Amino acid sequence: MTDAKFLQIHTLTSYPGTLLNRDDAGFAKRMPFGGATRTRVSSQCLKYHWRNFDGEGALYKMEFEEPVRSIRSRTTFRDLVAKPMIERGLPERLVVATVETFVQRLMSDDAPSAADYKASLMSASSPEEPLIDRLKTNQVTIFGEPELRYIIKASAELIAEMKPELGELWENPAMKLSKEQVKVVTDTLGKLKKGDLKKNIKGMKLASGLDAALFGRMVTSDVLSRGDAAIHVAHAFTVHEEASESDYFAAIDELRRDSGELGGGHINSSELTSGLYYGYTVIDVPLLISNLEGCAREDWKSADRTLAAQVVERFVKLQATVSPGAKLGSTAPYAWAECVLVEAGSAQPRTLANAFRRPVREQPDVLENAYQALGSYVHGIDQMYGHSGERRLSVSSDAAGLADALGVEAPVSLPNSAQWAAEMVKG
Repeated sequence: MTDAKFLQIHTLTSYPGTLLNRDDAGFAKRMPFGGATRTRVSSQCLKYHWRNFDGEGALYKMEFEEPVRSIRSRTTFRDLVAKPMIERGLPERLVVATVETFVQRLMSDDAPSAADYKASLMSASSPEEPLIDRLKTNQVTIFGEPELRYIIKASAELIAEMKPELGELWENPAMKLSKEQVKVVTDTLGKLKKGDLKKNIKGMKLASGLDAALFGRMVTSDVLSRGDAAIHVAHAFTVHEEASESDYFAAIDELRRDSGELGGGHINSSELTSGLYYGYTVIDVPLLISNLEGCAREDWKSADRTLAAQVVERFVKLQATVSPGAKLGSTAPYAWAECVLVEAGSAQPRTLANAFRRPVREQPDVLENAYQALGSYVHGIDQMYGHSGERRLSVSSDAAGLADALGVEAPVSLPNSAQWAAEMVKG
């Protein structure tokens, strides 16, 4: 097959005695399915760990010409744009006014009001109320390092234009600005037009960063490019009914103990769960290539697919080997998938979660029972709809019956499956 539009990755991963993903009350997240309650791990939790993994095969350890990380924070403009400029010796008030103009243009398409400029240009900074704190945003924003480098460069150029008439600010940062000097600032910053800003950002490759290219970016501004997620992630859930227990624990006060007292310093309990989880993701190949290369989605076949193939090869391995998990120090919640099925095709993707609509029996072996349920379900779906795509299966134990049911010749290693997925992207 060439030019597959979708890749689907299905995993079965077993975790004993863990608390992978907690709700607001500190209990394991759950979901009802097939008339039974299952333990689940949210897609948000899974994506967080995959994109932030820093070990072998990490997404950000690919070779890039320049850094392409996506930054998620409310203090991005304060910490990563304004502070470096001030540390280079640019006047704080001009930096804040200039960067604030970019923030307004990027987030709401509007320019700062006269009151905003007055507050940033006429106010004095203090340890209690730093002027630079005006640049904190009300919501977490997602910006790519290429976008931030452009904002810093463009801001510095605008400030340089003001220096001939405001040069005294470099020597006397606390000086009071006259109305004429304030007008110099507002007139200069007024040159920052929405159309030019949009054009410059759109022309940058991976402007919003790798994270946003893979998992999307929601924006309401007309300047920034909204990014639809090229990788769709389902909530993972146990193929059987939930299995949990209350873990009672105590912390010992060793000084009290050594003095002859009982020594109990803290007593509490926490929930622990165990289970075999089904995980499912879909990679929209045309959109992935479009997001990474900056081309129109309909032009994906003629675009360079090298980076997209590298991303997919790494992502298949990440999904199989990078664990989510809370309570790392007390449960060591690390596990690798024992079954990975990768599918390539151009039909609309479909989950295999319904293979486990009836909870799998845990005896005598939950994994073997899951194999039987998965194989039976896929065989039935193939009989009903036919099968036009291709599959690769990787398993850690004997699964000849599953391979036959899936219509694959024989299981292969995970690196082989990941490489095959990359070749499907290359076409």
